[in-house]
Amino acid sequence: MKKLTLSKKLLVVLLSSLAFTILFSFFFIHFLYSKLYLASIEESIVYQGKRTASHYHYGELSDEIIDKIQWYNIVSEYEVIVVDHLDDLSSYFPYKINYENLVDNADRESLNKGAYIMKKGYVEELDREILGAIFPIKGETGLIGFIYIYVPLAAIQDVFRESIPILVIVGTSFFFVLFLGLNWAWQSLFRPLQDLQRLSAEVSKGNYSSRIETDREDEIGQLTNAFNLMSLSLEEQEKRKKEFTSNLVHELRTPLTYIGGYTHVLKEKIFSSPQEAESYLTTIEKETIRLNKLINDLVELNHLQEDLYVLVEEPIVISQIILDTLDLFNILISEKGLDVQLDLEEDLILTGDPKRIEQVLYNIIDNAVKYSVDEGILRIQLKSFGEIVEFKVTNDGIVIPENDIDRIGERFFRTDKARNRTTGGSGLGLSIVKEIIRLHGGTFAIQSAPDTGTTVTVRFVNTMKDGDE
Repeated sequence: MKKLTLSKKLLVVLLSSLAFTILFSFFFIHFLYSKLYLASIEESIVYQGKRTASHYHYGELSDEIIDKIQWYNIVSEYEVIVVDHLDDLSSYFPYKINYENLVDNADRESLNKGAYIMKKGYVEELDREILGAIFPIKGETGLIGFIYIYVPLAAIQDVFRESIPILVIVGTSFFFVLFLGLNWAWQSLFRPLQDLQRLSAEVSKGNYSSRIETDREDEIGQLTNAFNLMSLSLEEQEKRKKEFTSNLVHELRTPLTYIGGYTHVLKEKIFSSPQEAESYLTTIEKETIRLNKLINDLVELNHLQEDLYVLVEEPIVISQIILDTLDLFNILISEKGLDVQLDLEEDLILTGDPKRIEQVLYNIIDNAVKYSVDEGILRIQLKSFGEIVEFKVTNDGIVIPENDIDRIGERFFRTDKARNRTTGGSGLGLSIVKEIIRLHGGTFAIQSAPDTGTTVTVRFVNTMKDGDE
């Protein structure tokens, strides 16, 4: 069986409600007819019959008494028949009730015992239901007569002649209002859902540029805005994925081109001297090392991002690592004439992975030295604020555009798009740095402005002073 859509389910609920209401109204009206109207008629007949019969207990049915009963028959809403003998009823009431005789043997026995009997059913000649009762009249020597009181019942539509139009009007108004409410729900709920379904189909096809305009602030509006944000995020991810693929191809193509070209030269012996051949081999070796480093960096970054790397934590004298790392850049610092200003708290001890922390510091200082202007100032600070250790490096180098700051750390992303292979690496260094900092529970931030230079700030937690247990 085909599953119903939400809109069809709502339509089924509406039709079911309508059918249930009609059915309930039908049974409710019949309940009122039987429990109120018929019960009140029956109660009135019994009351009038007993009251009338009680007047003539131990008396006789004289002409005067019969005349009074006939007068009551005229002025009341009931039909009253008085007879001396039960068989005489057929003369005054020559009809059958439900196609059966008015009095049967069981009825005679009840009447002889002094009990009244109720008679209800359809009379064909009158073309309607009647409700009545036969009451015995006792005399001094026994039963002296019988009173038969009956009344033709009004049809159910006659009883509720005034109520049914009101019920119809109220019911129609209710379902009209219900229809308007469902129509509003359709416009308010299902149409946005259809738009979301259409957008989902576009997203599944790879089209992430579509958006749904909405000014709603309810749950549907929140869902729409969330879907728009998801679509925007997917669009940005797709853009970055294409950029990543393009950068990866570029990074791989360059060394492979060198290796392939120089291998062909050596294979075909297109060189003029052994020294030239040696330089080709040196270039092939360098590009192979470069290609191998690129692959290793990608693998390392993937392990860090997937939390596959397990930190080997131990106490670290972080100021000593900073000084040891600076020694590796002494030659380049001297060539650029940089003024290195240190402000270090030498007794700070950080719990972390020594090799990975050294990798973080090396990469940050390397970038700070590499992109400093000649004869600029390089400031390195190491401070503690409670349980926070802050490492900060500032240089007077190239200002990073504001739009690029948030993207620093993405794979293969370079702020200097024009830098060549000798001035920059693959663009994976800071990506690895950010992941190492994340694994240590730290934070990474960059600020860059023309008047203050570029500052990289790294904060770690869970520190202790030298000598603490």
